Amino acid sequence: MNVGNIYVRMIPKADRSIGAEDFGRQLRQEVGHIGGATMSVFTNDFQGAQKQIQIELRGGSAQQLTSAAEAIAEQVKQVKGAVDVGLSTKGQKPELNVELNRGLAGTIGVTVGQVAQALRPAFAGIKAGDWVDPSDETREVNVRLAPEARQRAADLEQLPLVVTGPDGQPRTLPLGQIATITQGLGPAQITHLDGDLVVTVQANTSNRPLTEVMRDINARIAKLTLPPAVHITEGGETESQAEVFGRIFAALGIAVVLMYLILVMQFGSFLEPLAIMISLPLSLIGVMLALMFTGTTINIMSLIGVILLMGIVAKNAILLIDFAKWAREKEGLPRREALIQAGAIRLRPILMTTLALIAGMIPVALGIGEGAEFRAPLGRAVIGGVITSTLLTLVVIPTFYEILDEWREWVFRKFGVYKRRTAEHPIPRAAQSVTSGERLEKLA
Repeated sequence: MNVGNIYVRMIPKADRSIGAEDFGRQLRQEVGHIGGATMSVFTNDFQGAQKQIQIELRGGSAQQLTSAAEAIAEQVKQVKGAVDVGLSTKGQKPELNVELNRGLAGTIGVTVGQVAQALRPAFAGIKAGDWVDPSDETREVNVRLAPEARQRAADLEQLPLVVTGPDGQPRTLPLGQIATITQGLGPAQITHLDGDLVVTVQANTSNRPLTEVMRDINARIAKLTLPPAVHITEGGETESQAEVFGRIFAALGIAVVLMYLILVMQFGSFLEPLAIMISLPLSLIGVMLALMFTGTTINIMSLIGVILLMGIVAKNAILLIDFAKWAREKEGLPRREALIQAGAIRLRPILMTTLALIAGMIPVALGIGEGAEFRAPLGRAVIGGVITSTLLTLVVIPTFYEILDEWREWVFRKFGVYKRRTAEHPIPRAAQSVTSGERLEKLA
């Protein structure tokens, strides 16, 4: 089996009208017409020469693994978006199988190791000594059977095997008397993983997200009947993606918990920070819409954008709730009027920071420049999340805050432990004579 690699270096992005993925699809169609060769096209080298999809089959014999892998490969080829489907065995090649008659071999004291040593001169060769050439350089001399003398089973059956006779003297007997040698086909490449024999079904993806392709593949594999000893694991980019996503979600969860604890300490309440935290899922609406409209997949960069959003979108809610709480405690405003004035006064700084952030993320989201396609999902996720969270925060957060506060008052009254925490009642006489417009100007 001959293997070759061809590296194609593309000209700068500004000087071409086609992307790497589109060029890869065209190249895959062109080279697919070459007979007698199996080719794979890689559009990046993040995974080296490893394909994106790696379905690993372990357990059972080599024949069971190969037959199961071939059945799965046929199913993978029928999945939309799965290309460059192949096996890690790299096809099959002729082989000679030596099956030892262990009962007979045991009676005459022949071990598997002795049989292997008898086969060694035929294939690997053995060192016969050293030879000094005319230039006075020492050469190692290895002896091995000629290729035409080790191609047939009958040739190996005549290999001499040294055994100990009844009288204790060494004797030779043909290998064919204690072993059955047959011709067959075997894998061109044998792979072990964690000490287990493994056959891997490999594939790349084209014009479709990896997660969707894997979902369809797993659905097809579930319908197959595999040998009981064979079990399947996933490797390659699928395994790496699952590991990275798990760590990112863990980091996101820790960030949300720490944010809530800090807000609890700042506001001195366990309920009021909940009104602020409700802004976090509001940003996810914009993230999903932005990724959907731009045809972007959920990847590591878009998830980093989500983590970044958690701190950005909470800022708007903090501005609203903090101002409303201050107006109630210091100025004695009723709850709803305090929320209305908080929205009116804090609208300008909220819009200023939101527009500034969107303007800064537009170049990233457009994906202009070399390698910008990798960073573009981060900008798109941030822009979409900021837009929806800003719009919904001005409506949802005050409403949710009012509901939480009413619920708290009802619970405290029911148990008779409620104490007024604001200056809403009574309102000072001087404050009663101040009109709403004057109060708004004073607070501003």
